[in-house]
Amino acid sequence: MGENNFSRELRLLTPTHFEYVFTKAIPAVSPQITLLARFNNANNPRIGITLSKKRVKFAHDRNRIKRILRESFRLHRQSFPNIDIVVVGKSGLDKMSNKELSYLLSKLWKKLAKRCEKSQLE
Repeated sequence: MGENNFSRELRLLTPTHFEYVFTKAIPAVSPQITLLARFNNANNPRIGITLSKKRVKFAHDRNRIKRILRESFRLHRQSFPNIDIVVVGKSGLDKMSNKELSYLLSKLWKKLAKRCEKSQLE
């Protein structure tokens, strides 16, 4: 595992962490997923995932999506500055295949990293 693990320090755990990101977020948006980011004081990027029952009806779909999100974040996290990311799932997310979701996420990670880099320069 080494540096590619997904430890507790890489997750947003409390409602306060999520609220912090929601207040002044840098967005990366698609029709199925919204990524919101904000710079943090931690030594690494962190992620929080919100998938409501209203948007993704079945628990097995929510769990599948969360697994893919975590794995994708774990693989791309070296490209991020120290930011907190909240992933918000939208309707239609459960209809995507694993391959489609992974492709969409890789595009959104790149878009988010670029926007964070740009906002850091301002």
